[in-house]
Amino acid sequence: MVAAVRRLRPSFHVLLTSAVLALAVVLRIWDPSPVARLRMSIFDSYLALKPRATDPDYPVRIIAIDEASLARIGQWPWPRSDLATMIERLTAAGAKTISLDLILAEPDRLSPEALARQSRSRPDLAPLLNALASEPSNDERLASAIAKGPVILGLAASPRGNKNPLPEPHARLAAAGDDPKLFVPAFAGGIASLPVLSKNASGEGAVNWLPDKDQIVRHVPLMLALDGTLYPSLALEALRVGDKETTLFVRSSGGSGILSFGQLTGLDTVRVGSTVLPSGPDGQLWLNFATADPKRFIPAYRILDETFDPKDIAGRHILVGATASGLLDLRATPLEASVPGVEIHAQALEQMLSGEHLVRPSLATGAELIFLVAAGALVAWLIQRSGPVIAAANGIAALAAVSTGSWLAFANAGYLFDPVYASIALLAIYLAGSLLNYVRTETDRARVRQAFSHYVSAPLVDELARNPARLKLGGETRDVTLLFADVRGFSRLSEGMDAEALIRFINELFTPLSEIILENRGTIDKFMGDAVMAFWNAPVPDPSHAANACRTALAMQARLAEMNRAEAAQAAANGVAPRPIRIGIGLNTGACCVGNVGSPQRFDYSVLGDPVNTASRLEETTKIYGMAIIVGERTAREAAHFAFLEIATTGMLRGKDKAERLFALLGDETLAATARFKELERCYAEATHAMRTGDPDSTTKGLGTVSALGWPDLEPLIAHYTSKSGPER
Repeated sequence: MVAAVRRLRPSFHVLLTSAVLALAVVLRIWDPSPVARLRMSIFDSYLALKPRATDPDYPVRIIAIDEASLARIGQWPWPRSDLATMIERLTAAGAKTISLDLILAEPDRLSPEALARQSRSRPDLAPLLNALASEPSNDERLASAIAKGPVILGLAASPRGNKNPLPEPHARLAAAGDDPKLFVPAFAGGIASLPVLSKNASGEGAVNWLPDKDQIVRHVPLMLALDGTLYPSLALEALRVGDKETTLFVRSSGGSGILSFGQLTGLDTVRVGSTVLPSGPDGQLWLNFATADPKRFIPAYRILDETFDPKDIAGRHILVGATASGLLDLRATPLEASVPGVEIHAQALEQMLSGEHLVRPSLATGAELIFLVAAGALVAWLIQRSGPVIAAANGIAALAAVSTGSWLAFANAGYLFDPVYASIALLAIYLAGSLLNYVRTETDRARVRQAFSHYVSAPLVDELARNPARLKLGGETRDVTLLFADVRGFSRLSEGMDAEALIRFINELFTPLSEIILENRGTIDKFMGDAVMAFWNAPVPDPSHAANACRTALAMQARLAEMNRAEAAQAAANGVAPRPIRIGIGLNTGACCVGNVGSPQRFDYSVLGDPVNTASRLEETTKIYGMAIIVGERTAREAAHFAFLEIATTGMLRGKDKAERLFALLGDETLAATARFKELERCYAEATHAMRTGDPDSTTKGLGTVSALGWPDLEPLIAHYTSKSGPER
């Protein structure tokens, strides 16, 4: 598994990035509902931060059937004679258009003839009833008022067919491109006002809006198809009547200047005179809401009691509709949790007049896909060539660029570019790239563990795996302590062994000794037949490298003594002579070059330098002096708390010209602190002083005193001194 992951190359990163981008493109084309709702929420946030500026002149006013008007005039519905009075006074005040956000589909139950019919059970009221029956109906009076003014009536789409015959549209339709009825919201029929009212109106428009799934109104249909016939919205019809236009120009896919590539991409624009309205593919206008303002409203009662200012009406588009909460015509918008439905029509008409639209360009999706792929590839390229911190910075910068670009397009031009999919794609690419980098990092750590598990202790392997940078490839100069250990009399020991027995003997000998090296934070450099080389303070720093090396040498000798005792017991049981094993250990400390040595195909982590040669020569001198462990001067100085005895200052090391001070290592800091060792140091110092001063009697006496102290390990050294008549200088 590790080997397979190790072979990961940048091509795998390319494949992974391509897969993420392909998935993002598929999701963008599919556009699942949860992501679409998130996109709408972001556009809502943009609108909340920068709503459409309100025209201080308020070209659109709302005659509000509000709580105050209901309190003065009475419950709704009012007699249509009151509506007629309102229309007459608004017309007289110079209203540019008067749009009724009302569906007057039933005869007025408060008309005189209706009251007469309801009162026929009272014979005593017959003269009054006859007089009422001869009066014109409220609907006729309202129709008369409608005929005298620029009045637009409302009609509503219905999925259940028509109620009242649908009137012919007042506006002519000129379509360029595909048939608009293929794209706009379609209904089986509609609910229109009474024919007596419709025939006198200047126009009729649909009062419907289509909330999104979260029930927030963000669009109004510019056109609806009712029973196969196209009708404009109430706001669009008010714009047409106010501009005294007769024709609506609709441009759809396939029309001049529309890049649809043969596809039915929907509506593009609707034009009324010189006013061009951007349309969504389904014929809806994206609303650029302004903040709610009470100045936009005039209570209806003020029209009826003539307390209004005609200047507030003259030259303006007037909408009449219910705003009282009890009339249940309330809707949610991106800016408000609850607004009267008539205000949505007013906002749509104000937007048409101001020209400050929100536009989702027809090529927006294609542009977003191109940006998604390009930005995703760029971020993936940056992540692949950087560390985790820079990769995170790149990812954050990319997300910030997407969000900032989307916001600037909205704030400066009213363009709605989706930041969601690009952000999701960039985040996915960052996570995928980070995951790949993590896998590669873990692979590197596994490689480090695998490479060093046979040479250094488990804690050191873990430390290298956590921080591979500590393993500086190519070499670095560092102080290290080196250990060379060699088996004494190996030729004699191996005599009579076949190859398999010899290998088994070497493995059984060096396995426990290697474990001791690793347990003491050492690194095994190599095995050389019957010898082993190790070092400390690389690849991981070890401030106590000299002490740890000394402790390792002592532990190796102690372990070898245990093995010899076990071997002796086994030999005695078998009735054969034991063959004890002896090893000599040389320790030296100095500056060396450590690193990977070799070629890209085959290399070893090793150490080079003169201190290596000195350590090897120190191991050789153990044969001369008969001591188990001999260390160099610097090692003895850096581990001064151990039990050392200086045995020589000599130039006799093979291949060395500089004199070296040699020390025998007898024990650790515990032994060095004992009175017994202190006595040994004193007596040994007296004996060596006598040898250096050339006093044979004192030398013999001193060596005898040292021998009498009972240190068996020193007997070979005492014998050497006796034969040489003193230590080497």
